[in-house]
Amino acid sequence: QVQLVESGGGLVQAGGSLRLSCVAFVSGSTFSINAITWHRQAPGKRREFVAGISNGGHTNYADSVKGRFTISMDNAKNTVYLQMNSLKPEDTAVYYCNAAAKRFGTDYSYWGQGTQVTVSS
Repeated sequence: QVQLVESGGGLVQAGGSLRLSCVAFVSGSTFSINAITWHRQAPGKRREFVAGISNGGHTNYADSVKGRFTISMDNAKNTVYLQMNSLKPEDTAVYYCNAAAKRFGTDYSYWGQGTQVTVSS
């Protein structure tokens, strides 16, 4: 299976930056990860997509973070990063990473435990 561990959250002032990390631990060689995405959930709101990267390096972003957030991956470290610049109070949320994996033709979805990001005004 796949285990995801996020880190890098914290408290930052508006206009500041944070870099989140998502490390993927894959058990066995039969799982392949097709894409990793970042999502966030603010209190009282639904979880929403933030950014994603495929195993081929293709990226996409929510309109609300385009130009401010950058997703990247380090295959050697099995890690996906989310660089967040020009943070706004409305970026405050718990950020989760998700792995879309495949094993013997079956799709699987795994979530990390989340990391809190708080942006003060």
